[in-house]
Amino acid sequence: MKNDASKRALICGISGQDGAYLAELLLSKGYKVIGTSRDAQFNSFSNLEKLRIKNRIQFESLTLTDFRSALHTLAKAEPHEVYNLAGQTSVALSFQQPVEALESIAIGTNNLLEAIRFIGRPIRLYNACSSECFGDLGPEGANESTAFRPKSPYAVAKATAFRVHACSGILFNHESPLRPERFVTRKVVAAAYRISRGSREILRLGNLTIRRDWGWAPEYVEAMWRMLQPNDPDDYVIATGESHTLQEFVEQAFGSAGLDWRAHVEIDPALGRPLDPAGGHGNPAKAAQHLDWRAKVRFGEMIERLVRAEAGETA
Repeated sequence: MKNDASKRALICGISGQDGAYLAELLLSKGYKVIGTSRDAQFNSFSNLEKLRIKNRIQFESLTLTDFRSALHTLAKAEPHEVYNLAGQTSVALSFQQPVEALESIAIGTNNLLEAIRFIGRPIRLYNACSSECFGDLGPEGANESTAFRPKSPYAVAKATAFRVHACSGILFNHESPLRPERFVTRKVVAAAYRISRGSREILRLGNLTIRRDWGWAPEYVEAMWRMLQPNDPDDYVIATGESHTLQEFVEQAFGSAGLDWRAHVEIDPALGRPLDPAGGHGNPAKAAQHLDWRAKVRFGEMIERLVRAEAGETA
């Protein structure tokens, strides 16, 4: 896949983990990158600062639930590719704000599609779907034809947006040092590091038996880009193909910090999500066959990178 210095990409939700890594990737390929947030003038874009690319990006304010805002931004940016990574990102928060979840994800995606149709240019759209749409999975895992059985307002919103997609990536969990601590993976790694440095805190977690297919975020954003390069759009499951329990994650994270997790972790049932899927894994065979994409960073290496980054080392 060759670089094209003439291409322009609009990233909706550039301030998040995936948006920042995607911007870094596209800049390396010679793209002109335009990034959006609801109020670009007052957003610090701290993740872009951490990657040292903020000064290479053009910023625009965009509210995806406002069709006029979407239309205006697309007309001004004149992108060849649009990556929709915006909207509510927290499964737990979606139970408290279900309307916000549905509007920011489903209506926002629909507004982008309608704006692209209205403008009439050949713009390619990537829509961020989620493995949460599958709900509970059996031992066979999930592929692109697996039925959606969403169990949270967030998952319902993602499933709705998928139905009006141009090209959707059904991504399983993917982590990096850019995750905020409200995500359990970063919460675990940060606590393990602080305890290894002398903190006497106790880490309280919910259900440790849930299983997730965890990958490395910088690899997953490359899959997003690869999806938009073929002439015919299609949907892809992006995953490692293997799952691990949260307890395995905790054990390895604390072990990497030289600690026995059992001495520093307490289980608090109140921290569990309502209707939390037991989890499972994805089947990325289609992405391997058609996009030549495979996850290279496996579970143990991912955790080691997160721990090193928490200690200020290069991930």
